[in-house]
Amino acid sequence: MPLAVYILGLSIFAQGTSELMLAGLLPEMATDLRVSVPEAGLLISAFAIGMLVGAPVLAVATLRWPRRTALLTFMLVFALTHVAGALTSDYAVLFATRVAGAFVYAGFWAVAASTAIGLVPANARGKAMSILAGGLTVATIIGLSSGTVIGQHLGWRAAFWAVAGLSALAAVGVFATIPGGRPEAGARPRVPVELRAMLNPPLWLAYGTIALTTAALLASFSYLSVLLTGTTGLEPAWVPAVLALYGVGALIGITIGGRTADARPFLVLFTGVTGLIATSAALAASAAVPVLAIVLVFLLGVFGFGTNPALNARPFALAKAAPTLTAAMNVSSFNVGITVGPWLGGLAIGAGSGYPSVAWIGAAIGVAALGAVALAASLHRRSASLHATPIGEIRSAV
Repeated sequence: MPLAVYILGLSIFAQGTSELMLAGLLPEMATDLRVSVPEAGLLISAFAIGMLVGAPVLAVATLRWPRRTALLTFMLVFALTHVAGALTSDYAVLFATRVAGAFVYAGFWAVAASTAIGLVPANARGKAMSILAGGLTVATIIGLSSGTVIGQHLGWRAAFWAVAGLSALAAVGVFATIPGGRPEAGARPRVPVELRAMLNPPLWLAYGTIALTTAALLASFSYLSVLLTGTTGLEPAWVPAVLALYGVGALIGITIGGRTADARPFLVLFTGVTGLIATSAALAASAAVPVLAIVLVFLLGVFGFGTNPALNARPFALAKAAPTLTAAMNVSSFNVGITVGPWLGGLAIGAGSGYPSVAWIGAAIGVAALGAVALAASLHRRSASLHATPIGEIRSAV
């Protein structure tokens, strides 16, 4: 695997820490900004909104830029938005910086994904995407827990300063490993060709599966810190350790998924989504039992991230002529789920349903995701059977 793929994964870690760390900072941010916990939770959705829009827009806008130039520009702007966020005391301004930072982070994801896919053969795409997304997984182990500890002891603003510094350091690695020249004329992606390749119903079913699976996970994950302290009864000092355990589970899940996704993507999807449903329902039912809750948080990471390589790689197999837009829409689809999951969870909490209700919502969305996987598998088998049938037999059957 090329070194550049690992550097891109490291960069995702630096920026992904910001995406994840708010799950451990919601109580402190809500108090400091004088807003409710559900309103603070909307800052997670704000980040997702920026990514939802930013991925396709910036992927097309920078289509002819040198990869290194685009990646470094995105990382610089991302770091500056976190400096601005650390300096403000206004909720609306912080909300805007979250959207802006996520906008360029989405552009980074899209360009990084298409770059990584272009560096490896077709039968290694799942592994390459697992390394890229693995940066986000490591962020759940180190970044999320560290951000929570920093926020609890030095204030949530210090966590924002840390993310800005990490992003600047990661930019040095990108500068050193990603080639700086423009692509050859024949290798440059063309928007009309990529747009035509996107007119594929199974591709959009794959995007829908991404959104549903992500929403199922994020409905529970976004409110884990308040669930653990408000329902499970853990002391706040224990929350970073439990979130780190979630990250360990995520790393195990994405590692197993990455090794299996290229050969058996639907097995990975069926197993992961079914496990996610069962884990979410069990967490909702036993959130008040500390030992069970902690084990289930770990399993939530295993199953939630175990599907990631298959979810990421399948659209590239369905739209081979559109690597840039496929990567961009992958990012947008994930962030539809990241937007919807916390929003639905916040509605339930605001309605007085209690923190365990978010896990029930995750389980319900997971059932819809499992239906999408079953439909995609059925269409895939039908397509494979059709292509395996000799043309003469098809004509005679007609």
